[in-house]
Amino acid sequence: MKLRFLLSLSIAALLPVAIANAQNTGKIHGRVTDPTGVPKGAGTISLSNDNGRTLKYNFPVSATGDFTGDGITPGTYAMVYRLPETPAGQIVDQIEGIKIEVGQDTQADEDLSRPEYINKLPADQRKQIEEFKKKNAEVVKGNQVVKNLNADLNEARADDKDKKYDQAEALMLKDTGLKPDSELLWYELGIAQMGLKKYDDAATSLKKALELGTDPKKKPNPELLGGTHSILGEAYGRSNKPTDAAAEYDAAAKANPAKAGTYYTNEAVVFSNVGNADAQAAAADKAITADPAQALPYYLKGQALVSKMTVDAKGNYIAPPGCIEAYQKYLELAPTGQYANDVKAVLEATKTQVTTKYKAPKK
Repeated sequence: MKLRFLLSLSIAALLPVAIANAQNTGKIHGRVTDPTGVPKGAGTISLSNDNGRTLKYNFPVSATGDFTGDGITPGTYAMVYRLPETPAGQIVDQIEGIKIEVGQDTQADEDLSRPEYINKLPADQRKQIEEFKKKNAEVVKGNQVVKNLNADLNEARADDKDKKYDQAEALMLKDTGLKPDSELLWYELGIAQMGLKKYDDAATSLKKALELGTDPKKKPNPELLGGTHSILGEAYGRSNKPTDAAAEYDAAAKANPAKAGTYYTNEAVVFSNVGNADAQAAAADKAITADPAQALPYYLKGQALVSKMTVDAKGNYIAPPGCIEAYQKYLELAPTGQYANDVKAVLEATKTQVTTKYKAPKK
């Protein structure tokens, strides 16, 4: 799954999505499959406009064999596939004539089972592939099941995007029954159940995904584990279990440190949505420590603290410690941001002059 672990359901609803230069560029997406038809969950897809000599755009292949890319200058490219172990200057495969158009999302699959690829292989490799297919008929049959499951995954993701969570849940309930050892299927089931606000069911599904994902016999996927812990934290947060929620967000940051700031920001948003100001402020502090250059956590911290504002004997608004400083830092980082007017209103109410001297907590 690309794994498409971006912001959780709550933060995705809170923040606008910006698409840069969409009017002048195009996109690409597709899937890589090996010579037996199984998704190839590794490597890089690149685009070249000089017959593969220069790789102009590079897009990683996810654990499910999927790849996506955007911001591509329109034109006709060669699509190049390389594995992590492919030596420099060499490739696994190249497909010509991939046309990228303005505003279009081109589908281009890297199918290594196609005759054009197989026929170029040495005779001994072609023989090995044929023998493999003949001797492993049941495996090939299983691969067809995997293809069907991957098709269901794509359909469930589209349903989630369209907020057809009941349809996504039905698909994933069926597929987890067919292949109960796939953590990815349990993860997607949890996503659908979160959309339906079935938080207890989602927690059960996500814990199953974590159980399978941490099997010592498997290579851990940090992005999948981090995303699963994060969404499980959201399920607990929305079920009024703040301690369990905080523990899951911490586990997410530990599993995938590169996205710690995102996970903790998600945590602060969830606690904001459920009205837990203390937990929101604590989560915002963790987000600031993880990534002090992001504006939103400062707003979330100020928002949590402003609820504790008091009025003195003269009728002056008195903000609690840290509130004004967090709001000032938000304006420094996002002077025209989504919440800038709200922040300025609070500063005006407290008769505070905007400054930019806030110091974020040290890591």
